[in-house]
Amino acid sequence: RGGVRDRVGPCRAAAKERARRRLRDFDVGSRFSALPPPKAAVLLPLLLRGGALHLLLTRRSPQLRRSPGEVCFPGGKSEATDKDEIDTALREAKEEVGLEPEKVEVICRLTPGIDKMNYLVTPVVGFIEDTFQATPNPDEVSAVFVVPLEYFIKPLNHSTLPYTTASGHSSWMHCFVYNDQEQKTSFKIWGLTAHFALFLALAVFGEKPAFEVDYDLDNLASSSASNFMNLYASIFERKKSNL
Repeated sequence: RGGVRDRVGPCRAAAKERARRRLRDFDVGSRFSALPPPKAAVLLPLLLRGGALHLLLTRRSPQLRRSPGEVCFPGGKSEATDKDEIDTALREAKEEVGLEPEKVEVICRLTPGIDKMNYLVTPVVGFIEDTFQATPNPDEVSAVFVVPLEYFIKPLNHSTLPYTTASGHSSWMHCFVYNDQEQKTSFKIWGLTAHFALFLALAVFGEKPAFEVDYDLDNLASSSASNFMNLYASIFERKKSNL
């Protein structure tokens, strides 16, 4: 019996190390930080449960003015006191779910996205302990749950919708529905949150998903950056031309 327990530690360490190694190849650092739009950041908290990588997500409070009741990652707008996007993501995670910054092993920053308010949103990936007990801030968060990371490439319930931004840029919007057995609740994960979760799963596992994606899977990092720059140009060039 002890032998089985002894083997679990090394297996967990190996799974984490594999993910760390792969994710470092996707670290964009501060490459996009100097772009002019207002900034926001989200934390993509990874943890190991039962030997498999899981992702922690939240559901926004139904009282919030913006996107009430929607699933998202802990995060929010940058403040003047934040040194960078990592600071923003860690500060917001502490405010929203009680996650202490020193309890996060930050791995990388991934290619940003642009939200519907035209904020430049940077996803920050970090490992947290599976023993973490969230203390949600009820003003902001109504639920905290975890999803196996692999679900985002091998989902039981997924749909893809063609999506056109206000600026006319066309892409795909992914929507995942996850049935959480612990909370006896279905969570709908879509929009930028689904976009980041899917990209993280593609980066970590390096596998073809069970559905079509608009990335070149053989050149995932460069394909992600060029998709982002096309979206950025379509939104902000159009805004410039409207001035």
